[in-house]
Parts: sequence; structure tokens; C-alpha cells
Amino acid sequence: MAEGAAAVPGRGRRLGIDVGSVRVGVALCDPDGLLATPLVTVPRDVEGGTDVRAIADLVAEHEVVQIVVGLPRTLAGREGPAAEAARAFVDGLAGVVGVPIVLSDERLTTVVATQQMRASGRKGRRQRAVVDQAAAVAILQGWLDSGRSR
Repeated sequence: MAEGAAAVPGRGRRLGIDVGSVRVGVALCDPDGLLATPLVTVPRDVEGGTDVRAIADLVAEHEVVQIVVGLPRTLAGREGPAAEAARAFVDGLAGVVGVPIVLSDERLTTVVATQQMRASGRKGRRQRAVVDQAAAVAILQGWLDSGRSR
């Protein structure tokens, strides 16, 4: 597991993942790594690991070559309990998928995704159902864009 920009395994689809305490948002990019789009929201299952298995199934189904997981940090750059949970999720995922996993700073992605959902007219339960996917899109798209700028 690497942090930031890791060696890119070449052309192929990547998954972006936003690990929350209740849900895991998942996004997928095109094989050329240009555009991230929402894919699915998976219920979080710390005890049973069904969330990790569901992600592993998506990796196989979509022939994913790399996974980008958001690492939540404070605005001061410190890591707290949410970052520890994301790292634990990555550790579990690394044991069941055979593709590289990178961590990417995800400061404010959920806040921005929530604001975008409200601005588009989604509120309440409908918003919560897709905000994690939107955060995953922001994580993956940001990582893709930063890779192109290097």
C-alpha cells in the first residue's frame, strides 16, 4: 500500500473508494483514466467483512488494475479515527485483491460532495444514498488529475 501517487500499472480501470463508518462509496474510471463516475454504495461491515468482499468482487468484475482509497485527514494534516478506519479497511482489502492500493488525501471531499448534492436538489435519504459515491468520484478524479499533471 502506497500513499499519494504510486507507480501507475499502465492503462486500465481504477476504483476510487470513500470509506465511511456506515457506507463505502465506490467510483470507477474509464480504461484511459480520464473520467471517474459513481459506481455503487456498499454497506460498511467492520465485523463480517462483506464490504471488503463486495469491493473484491467489483475489482474482478470490472478488471480493475488499481484502487485509490481516500485517506481522511484534518485540515492541519493530522490523522484521526477516520484515517485509522480507512487504513484498517485497506489492510483487509489488500489481503483479498491482487492489485495495487494507494491512499490519497481526501480532505473535504465528503463536504464538497454533500454541497453538490444539495445544489442539484437532492436532499435527505436520497442524498445520503449517493453522497458517498460522489465523494469516491472526487477522490478518484483528484488522484487521476494529479497524476496527469506530474
